[in-house]
Amino acid sequence: MCTMKVAFTYMFMMECCLVLVAVTRKCRILDVVYNASNNELVRTKTLVKNCVVQIDSMPFKQWYETHYGLPLGHKKRGAKEAESSPEEDPTTKKHSNHLQRKLDSRKSESKIDSHLEEQFNTGRLYACISSRPGQSGRCDGYILEGKELEFYLRKLRSKKGK
Repeated sequence: MCTMKVAFTYMFMMECCLVLVAVTRKCRILDVVYNASNNELVRTKTLVKNCVVQIDSMPFKQWYETHYGLPLGHKKRGAKEAESSPEEDPTTKKHSNHLQRKLDSRKSESKIDSHLEEQFNTGRLYACISSRPGQSGRCDGYILEGKELEFYLRKLRSKKGK
């Protein structure tokens, strides 16, 4: 696994009940997985505009858990395992009444796509680079969601099948 030393600022947008939530976090680029123009750029892991990359999902997972108070990307554990590991989890932490009311009102808006949830389980998200990365070691982008994510997943599956 190759980790690249690039500061990747990406935007995560959730559209729930006519409320658009946009969050920007810095994360690590893990791999270049698709480029529409040239396969050689994927093989050499060259970062260009509009290429699809895999990024680390941990910054967004932490934001989602603190903002909505719900666990995301956790594997289902048995009751014995849950009792044996008393971790400090933001979803089980005791909150004030005001914060608890705020979290309860946000829970109705916390729906997430099934493809995106699968990616959170693996710890890697597909994202598209929207800026032109250059010498400064910085690039911006957005997380793939909805129809665009389905399109690129089909492309990646057909590419692996060849």
